[in-house]
Amino acid sequence: MGGCPGGSKLDREIFDAMTEFVTKLMQCGERLAERFDVPVSCMKALRRVDASVSMKALGQLLRCDPSFVTMIADALEQRGLAKREPGTVDRRVKNLVLTSRGVEIKAALEQESDNLMPWTKALTIEEREQLLGLVRKMNQALATPVARGEQANGATAAEGVTGSANVAMPVVS
Repeated sequence: MGGCPGGSKLDREIFDAMTEFVTKLMQCGERLAERFDVPVSCMKALRRVDASVSMKALGQLLRCDPSFVTMIADALEQRGLAKREPGTVDRRVKNLVLTSRGVEIKAALEQESDNLMPWTKALTIEEREQLLGLVRKMNQALATPVARGEQANGATAAEGVTGSANVAMPVVS
């Protein structure tokens, strides 16, 4: 792998550590969701809704199918955390708006999740800034055509990194 002595072993160790890290973050999120009686998918939506947002825009923010946005809106409405309102310009457009209870739960979830994040406990401000820069750099690398598609030798990016296209990495955002 690209000019790093011992890269293969090191890259596997990074992959394993990142997999463990993401898995633990997901477990932490699941415990938070359970404690607040909010599905994990709704927690992500709550973080993205500040004011009125169209269902279409929310789907784009969450990078999900419109039917999944409908499911999220239904779950938030059932819990009294949000309501759908017609758009002010085009009444055919439905906007999702947090209720006062939704705003309270969002604030509590954000506070709890911020306090649970391992970087707040283990890293200095400078280290967190470095981590943020590294994560953004890796996200940018994932967005390049080589990372998404074919590499020069014809292997997919997943095959090039793991040696197998059957390895799945959990997705968290």
